[in-house]
Order: sequence, then C-alpha cells, then structure tokens
Amino acid sequence: MKRQAWVLLAAMSVLWGIPYLFIKIALTELSPPVVVLGRTLIAVAVLLPLAYRKGALAALSGRWTAIGALSLLHVVAPQLLITYGEVHISSSLTALLLASQPLVIAVLALRFDASERAGARKLFGLFIGLVGVAAVVGFDLGGGDRLELVGAGLVLLAGVSYAGATTLVKKKLSDVPPLGVVVGTTGIASVLLLPAGLLAAPTSLPGLDASAAVLALGLLSTALAFLVYYKLIALAGAGSAALVSYTSPAVAVGLGVLLLAEPLTPATVLGFALILLGSWLSTRKPAPASTPTAPAPAPARHPALSR
Repeated sequence: MKRQAWVLLAAMSVLWGIPYLFIKIALTELSPPVVVLGRTLIAVAVLLPLAYRKGALAALSGRWTAIGALSLLHVVAPQLLITYGEVHISSSLTALLLASQPLVIAVLALRFDASERAGARKLFGLFIGLVGVAAVVGFDLGGGDRLELVGAGLVLLAGVSYAGATTLVKKKLSDVPPLGVVVGTTGIASVLLLPAGLLAAPTSLPGLDASAAVLALGLLSTALAFLVYYKLIALAGAGSAALVSYTSPAVAVGLGVLLLAEPLTPATVLGFALILLGSWLSTRKPAPASTPTAPAPAPARHPALSR
C-alpha cells in the first residue's frame, strides 16, 4: 500500500478500536436502538452543513439506490447487530469476531470482484492476522451460555454485513466524494432507526458517562471514521481497507490495559506482532517480474570486411 493508505489505516485502527469501550459504557443506561440512532444523528448534524457547503450531495444524484443499500449494510444492520451483541459478550470478543471480515471479503471476491481475489500469500497473511487477533483478545464464550452464543452470532453477521458493504463501496461508489456517501448513508439510517429509537427512548436524561460515550461514537467512530474508511477503500481497495478489523482489536486491548487494568500478557505481545505481520503480508504487492534483458545487437561489420 502507499504511505497515505498506511496512515489512513492507522487512523482507522484508533477510530474503530475505541467504539467497543464506548458502546459498553453507553449500554449501561441506554438501549441498543437509542445508542445507534444517537451516533447516526450526531454524524448527520455535524457533516450535513459541511456536505452542503462543498456540494458533496450533488454527487449522489442517480446513486440513491446504492446509497440506500450501503446504509443498510454499513450502518443500520451492523451497528444494531454489534450493539445488541455486546449486551451479551465482551468488547474483546466482539473485536475478534469482526476480524473475520477480510476473509469474508476474500470469499465474496471469488464471485463479485476479480481484483480483490486472494492469492496464497494474501490468504496466508490473513490467516496469520486472525491468529494474532486470537492471541490478543482470546477466544472465550464464557462457558457457552446460550445468550453469549447468540451475541457472538449477531456480531459475526455484522462482520458479513460490513464485508458486503465494503465490496459495494468499491464497485458502485468509489468515485463519489466520501463526505456525500457518509451523509447519505447516515441520513437514511437515522430515518430508518427513528421509530425504534423513539420507542426505546429512556424516560429520563442519561448520565454524563453514557452521553459522552454516544457523542464520541457519533463524532469519532461514525462521522470521522466513515470519511476515512471510504477514502481508504478508494485508495487501497476493499481487502486492504478491511485489515482495520485486525488492527482495531489491538487498540481495544490497549484501552483495556490502560483504562480497565487488564493484564498485558505475553500472548498479547505476540498477537500484536502477528497482526502486523499478517497485515504486511496481505497488502504487500508482489515484486514485478523481471523481464530478461535483450542481448545487445552485434556490431555491424564494415562492408570491406564482409567479403
């Protein structure tokens, strides 16, 4: 990948590494529909004036079918699934399960996107990255409780939805300004989520912690993150962009160590190394085949010597 793509990937790792913590905080006082509606409304409120000023909405003309589909695949469905899933499972396990997204993209590419088809080296890199995530966050369903299994299933479905959305952006919307795409998708999502959000609204105002968590989800993990993510897809491709599913769990674990006093084990350190190695293998372009140098032509013989 280009240097700019690596910078965007690093930014995405932070922006999508922090939501797991914020969702847990918000769920202490708010229901999943309210949390998701809050973050989409905040994103629209912040980005709509900017999109209008820059004329980004005009680029959506004739693309509303794709924007509507993307809103369902990349906002409504996965964010509801993840938030409901985190009611029953830990944020660390949520991050691990979402790391399956690059593998799902590789499978979808077999049918829909020849440019993203994974060769042996890329698949090996994806596998190493997945092993690294497993080493970082562990794989614990808490004894296999039924509700925890349901929560894990919801998060896995969210990963499939994200994978489909990533492929859709590249195929149909990579030439549309990211600002217009984000405003269009979050705007449609807000309209779709409004009835459920109103029905589940709390009877009293939430506390400062829950309110701040939703605000951070809307500003950082929705508005800013989607802008960066769509730009990364256009620059580096769907498969490379999905590597954030490997790097963001590392950020989630780091937050757990710093804020929740979770232990930093040797397995965690090993996992970080494997994540970086897997990301590098998955995005490193093969060296161009060297073309054999044509032999230099023999010097022309002088006419007098040719006889």
